[in-house]
Amino acid sequence: MHKKLTKSKNKVFLGVCGGIADYLGMDATVIRLIAIVLIACTGFFPLTIIYLVAAAIMPDYHGPAHRDNTVEGEFKEK
Repeated sequence: MHKKLTKSKNKVFLGVCGGIADYLGMDATVIRLIAIVLIACTGFFPLTIIYLVAAAIMPDYHGPAHRDNTVEGEFKEK
């Protein structure tokens, strides 16, 4: 099964850094720190535009790809 790059449910701003972290299998905090450093080093403009474009085109996270339609919980008969 191949991984798909999506926005993360673990959002701080728009979910882009969390989605990249999920895709790469890294901690989201590390990706966010790298993004902040790169945004500051590039003068805010270019990388901020790239981030906003990524937020616009990346699909939202919709859970695991393979759902078996089971419901978990405790059920009582009447």
